[in-house]
Amino acid sequence: MSALEALIVELNASTHWMDHAVCKGRTHLFFPPKAERPQARVRREAQARLLCRTCPVNGECQSFARDNREYGFWGGESEEERHLAGYTVAAPIGVRARGQRVAV
Repeated sequence: MSALEALIVELNASTHWMDHAVCKGRTHLFFPPKAERPQARVRREAQARLLCRTCPVNGECQSFARDNREYGFWGGESEEERHLAGYTVAAPIGVRARGQRVAV
């Protein structure tokens, strides 16, 4: 097999980490609906957290969200949790909902 053929085989075998996520097709658990109440957010995120615990790409997902300042629930973390861990999130939902100021 030539080097080019080996590279093509390697590229075809590799897939994006998102292809292996257990949350695929369940975005309703990871992104809030408009005007979601705090109690509903807690319940939704608890369900999302359970899925994240079983996900084989949880670490990659968490890093992606932290690096890209994503909104929603990613890698077992809410926006607020990413913010409290020291990652920049423009307006974390939980902090904003409680009326606390976010240091920029």
